[in-house]
Parts: sequence; C-alpha cells; structure tokens
Amino acid sequence: MHPTGPAAEPSVSRGAAQPSGRRRELGARLDVRNLSLLGVLAVLIAVGGITKPDEFLDSGNLQLVLTQASVIGVVTVGMTFVITSGGIDLSVGAIVALASVWATTLATQEYGFAGILFTAVVVGLACGLVNGLLIAYGGMVPFIATLAMLAAARGLALQITDGKTQIVTVQSVLDLGVPDAYVLGIPPLVLVFAAVTAIGWLLLNRTTFGRRTVAVGGNAEAARLAGIDVRRQRLYLYLLSGLCCGIAAFLLIILAGSGQNTNGNLYELDAIAAAIIGGTLLSGGRGTIVGSVLGVLVFTTITNIFALNNLESAVQQIAKGAIIVAAVLVQRSTLRNGES
Repeated sequence: MHPTGPAAEPSVSRGAAQPSGRRRELGARLDVRNLSLLGVLAVLIAVGGITKPDEFLDSGNLQLVLTQASVIGVVTVGMTFVITSGGIDLSVGAIVALASVWATTLATQEYGFAGILFTAVVVGLACGLVNGLLIAYGGMVPFIATLAMLAAARGLALQITDGKTQIVTVQSVLDLGVPDAYVLGIPPLVLVFAAVTAIGWLLLNRTTFGRRTVAVGGNAEAARLAGIDVRRQRLYLYLLSGLCCGIAAFLLIILAGSGQNTNGNLYELDAIAAAIIGGTLLSGGRGTIVGSVLGVLVFTTITNIFALNNLESAVQQIAKGAIIVAAVLVQRSTLRNGES
C-alpha cells in the first residue's frame, strides 16, 4: 500500500519525511472536510428547527443529543486510533455491554461508585488486552480476532445477566445523570466526552505515540525498519480502544441507570461510520479526532430529528448508509487527487 501521507501527524514513510508543503496540503483537505461536516451539522440543526422548532431547539433536547453522543463518541475516539493504524475493532459494542453488566452486578455495586467505575474500566482494558495480544503477537487478522471477541463478550454478558436488566442502586452514580449535577448547564457525561476528545487529539497530534500510530497505518514495514515496535504499538492501540469502551460503559450506566446485555448494540458500526465520514482513512495512515467527533454529532442529530418527526427507523438507517457511501466516495476522490 502506498500511503498518501498522514493527515494527523507527519509520519515515517519509507525512511523519508513528508515534504512540509504536502503536509500542509493534506491538512488543508482535512480542514475543508471538517468545515463541510460543520455545514452538514448546521443544515441538520436548521431542519430540526424548522420541522420541530419547539421540541428540537429546546435546551433539554439539545442536552439529550449531546449526552447520547457522549457514549458512542468516547468509543469512536478509541476506534479512530485503531483505524488510523490500519486495524479494525468489531467488538467495541460487545465490550461496552460486558463492562456495563459486570460493573452492575450486586457484588460490584456493594463497593459503590468506585467499584462500578473500576470494574467497567478494567473489563474494557482486559478485553482490549486480549484483542491486542491475538492481533499483535498471535498474528490474527483484526477482523477475525475482534469478531471472536464480539461473540464471546456478548455471550458472557448474556450469561451474567441471564437476559435480565440489572438496576443500579448506587445513588452517587445515579446522581450524575440528573440536572442538578450539570455544570453550567452541561451534563457531566458531555464533560467526560470533551475531556476524552481533548486527550485523544493531543495524543494523536502532539505525541510520539500518535506519530507511530500513523506510521504503522501508513506502512507497517517501513515503520518497523524505522525502529518502531509495530507489535507493541498495536497492542497499545487495542488497549486504548478497550479503555474507551470501559469509560463509555460507565457513562451508559449513568445514562440508563442499569446494565443490560443488549447495551452497545451496533456501536461498532456507528463508531466506524463516524470515523470514516470524519476523514479517518479506513485503510490506515490518516486519522482525525475532530472529524470523528463531528461525525458522531451528525449521526446523533439525524437520529434525534427522525425520532422527533416519528419517522421509521428503516428510513434513518437508509440515510446513514447513504452518508457513509458518500463519505467513502469523497475519500477515494481525495486520494486520487493526492496521487496525481
């Protein structure tokens, strides 16, 4: 695969650094893409305001949109790193489900707030560790390894719950979901999402870790020859994805006040779609946290508008599919222009 150059950071590619002019050109393309997504988001807000002005523009509804975006948004941040490295993680939704039900068992809730948070994060990290070991050191294809984790995590989540909803009784956890916990009108879940986004952006764009991630996705062999431990880097990336799933599981517990084996359903598809329309290259070597977050907001806003207008979920899925296809076509066009 011949990388066209990273968008998030300059990377090692065949032992030579990208010309600064080329980096600026690719950066400008990402800026245009982000501006385009902002334009799409603005159009969606206008549509929502026109079709359901009282309901959509209500502050409570806007807070709801941001809160719902926070859970899948945290997952998408981790997914962006994985895809940027040339990998994929189909197990994120199942990991969120497993972490949420394990963290809401009666035994775990006896340890209160700290016990629930600790369990959710540890379960996410453990699943990410297994994925990383299978892929980086076991030589398994990411698609197969994470598909196996998807099946195993879903099955274990079902076994733990026996198909029943586990109600959270720890009041300090439930209190984070009520308006009294909002900071300047901003729900705590949104603040966590903002913090994860900021850390993810800094990690991808301002650290050696981010440069190595882009280099591995652009050309793993060239990265290895440049001295990067590719296997260890991939292990770290799946650990990061698992950590994001654990955090998202805790946010979902706050939002729903319960743990269910059906939590996180199709999160993997939503996260991949948001990253792709945001500008992260599916084949690796280029990633953008800002674009991924905008992608999440676009999809969440679409879902909210459809729900307010009582439109069928089938139409909603068709709209999402059309957006994904359009984003991939734009990516391919961008790559062709970059190679010419």
